[in-house]
Amino acid sequence: MKFDSRALASVLALLLLVLAGTAMHARGPAEEALSGIDIAQLPPEARNTLRLIERGGPFPYRKDGTVFGNRERVLPANPRGYYREYTVPTPGSRDRGARRIVTGEKGERYYTADHYRSFNRILQ
Repeated sequence: MKFDSRALASVLALLLLVLAGTAMHARGPAEEALSGIDIAQLPPEARNTLRLIERGGPFPYRKDGTVFGNRERVLPANPRGYYREYTVPTPGSRDRGARRIVTGEKGERYYTADHYRSFNRILQ
């Protein structure tokens, strides 16, 4: 059996590209471990929001409790509707500000101070 070395090299290069793309995707931000933050380290407004979540409200903002789509893919991948978001008021802000708590269906909770660019998993 005779092999064309150029064809074999092309097939190998294509295979390497596919494997590299798969490896890069697997190491994306959604798959990396998130840093943890203790409840005591959260700002007081975030601790208040956690208490409201535990009580089931009432929430001060209309968007609180709505689906968080995880479009940024910073949190682990889950089906749409898995995550809910809640506002953490920012003193001095005229609007909802950038801080949020996002909860998952299995009880996990995440805090972001930079409008979804990064998250810390809230430790129990």
